[in-house]
Amino acid sequence: MKDAFRSGTVAIVGRPNVGKSTLLNQLVGAHVAITSRKAQTTRHRVLGIRTERDAQFQFVDTPGYQTQHKNALNRTMNRTVGQVANEVDVAVMVIDAHGWDERDDPILGLIPKKVPVILALNKVDKVSDKSKIVAVLAGAAAKRDFAALVPISATKGTQVKALLGEIAKRLPEGEPTYGEDDITDRPERFLAAELVRERIFRLLGDELPYTIAVDVDTFTVEGNLRRIAATIYVERPGQKAILIGEGGTALKKIGTLARKELEHMFERKVFLQTFVKVRAGWRQDPAFLTAVDWRSMLGT
Repeated sequence: MKDAFRSGTVAIVGRPNVGKSTLLNQLVGAHVAITSRKAQTTRHRVLGIRTERDAQFQFVDTPGYQTQHKNALNRTMNRTVGQVANEVDVAVMVIDAHGWDERDDPILGLIPKKVPVILALNKVDKVSDKSKIVAVLAGAAAKRDFAALVPISATKGTQVKALLGEIAKRLPEGEPTYGEDDITDRPERFLAAELVRERIFRLLGDELPYTIAVDVDTFTVEGNLRRIAATIYVERPGQKAILIGEGGTALKKIGTLARKELEHMFERKVFLQTFVKVRAGWRQDPAFLTAVDWRSMLGT
């Protein structure tokens, strides 16, 4: 007798910079969430979809839980984490393989007792003494009755298949929500804004703090061409100068790298224009955050 098909939502939660977005991309098998070595890369829920013969996984990547609640952006990010944790069928909590951190405690506390939690111990490839991994798992097990404990390397894909197996066991029976070829529910406009942000973080992450927002002003489809105009917002004139670079070299490089990534993702030619504007205090402005996020969710 054939096993019943399983389908459900899976939250990927954890503190900043533990590898949640990298793990999401590995689980989906495509680049649907932006990554960098800096914290606060992810601002939104990002749905990634993986469909197999007997299961459909609907993954939700969440912002890293912020311990500093100093602005509207951080408060919005933390509210997103809490909402997602209460709405899913399974949660995957990602922690660093070097050990449980006291900053992990409030995140675990957000997940309702009714939700099965799988602990993914990430970056095991960075731990030379493997006996330490066993000790970390034993210590973490005392924090909650986890449904499973899985050591992984999101970067290398180590044990990702085993993690998928543990998740699948705990998904409810049901029909798939999305088509078998779907990998995300986000429109191309949203992905364009996120990929421009990613290129900025990767190129200028050591020079600029995370005071950057990207708003796609126009996104038009002309046959096989995507024509995109995006505005990058910073908080101070000095940040604008760094972002543009001498003779516009930094902004040109960001645009070129983002365009190539977009063309790879969309499998279409892309014409990308980028502009930089100063908007002081945008992280403290809920109306601005809402407007930018709402526009990013518009379809093409």
